[in-house]
Amino acid sequence: MDVINIFLTDELGETLDDFVHDERRFTFDRLGADGPKRLLEGPMWAFVDWVMDDLAGLEMCRRLRADPRTLEAHITMVLEEDDPENRRRALKAGADDYVVGPLNRTMVLDRVLVLQPQNGDRHASRKVEVGDLSIDLVALQARWRDEPIDLRPNEFRLLRFFAENPNRVLSRRDLINGLGKREPPIDERTVDVWIGRLRRSLKAAGGGNPLRTVRSMGYVFDLN
Repeated sequence: MDVINIFLTDELGETLDDFVHDERRFTFDRLGADGPKRLLEGPMWAFVDWVMDDLAGLEMCRRLRADPRTLEAHITMVLEEDDPENRRRALKAGADDYVVGPLNRTMVLDRVLVLQPQNGDRHASRKVEVGDLSIDLVALQARWRDEPIDLRPNEFRLLRFFAENPNRVLSRRDLINGLGKREPPIDERTVDVWIGRLRRSLKAAGGGNPLRTVRSMGYVFDLN
């Protein structure tokens, strides 16, 4: 089943349940200033408030367009009123369109469902490349200096999450949430098993051990 990722800068994003329609699952999350906190597997829609708690909505648009993970997201600016100058500034900052808030679940889904067919292939050719690591999201193949890395599906997703968050200490809970492992609950020590398998696969492909353990905190993917 295809997944459509819907993010809202409003706290509403934390309260909405998934919606299934026409063999697609629409998931909701809240979007903060640092961008998504989990993997994006499928198209992304971002509803950005004109005024946010910690930065301006226009700056949020610029950040999304500058982030390789969200470069191709469909961005809808949520205006407080239908002001022509604000509409112009939103589009110039990178928004695809706009709505006048406040939002509710029906408004969000209606907009995504109407426009989704013409945006379903936005991520068709996406790749993640950091240092000697290259990840092809279409072929589901990771390589280290052109050498294929033999990975199980879970370790493939884990490597991708690390690659999208290099040089950053990630706790076990960050990794569980980042992979979308919400139900059923997962013991944090399971992460150590994932890490062990991923390390062995990287080493076999000539990648050495770029995953560093930070005692009492978690793991970090060191990008040289």
